Amino acid sequence: QVQLVESGGGLVRPGGSLRLSCAASTSIFIIYNMGWYSQAPGKQRELVAAITRSGSTYYADSVKGRFTISRDNAKNTVYLQMNSLKPEDTAVYYCNIEAVTALTAQSDYYWGKGTLVTVSS
Repeated sequence: QVQLVESGGGLVRPGGSLRLSCAASTSIFIIYNMGWYSQAPGKQRELVAAITRSGSTYYADSVKGRFTISRDNAKNTVYLQMNSLKPEDTAVYYCNIEAVTALTAQSDYYWGKGTLVTVSS
């Protein structure tokens, strides 16, 4: 079973920065797309940023110019650099990957357990 270990969340003041990390452990054959989703209290989970294996990126309009997604294929890790944070960025952030493992030999989607980001003064 694929495990995604997220880290980097916490409390930050408006205008501050955080860097989220998500490392996939277990015998992964290949990871295709990687992404970060956010879920604020009482709201649906939504895509914040995504990156393909070749490095093409997507950003939600609300984070363009402030967040940067990147990945290290050798480490099976995806990052989200969050700058100029706003109170409305407060949410639980979930890592999501599309991967093929040695066990399944097919592409499946996997979720992390989430890391809380709180932006408040």
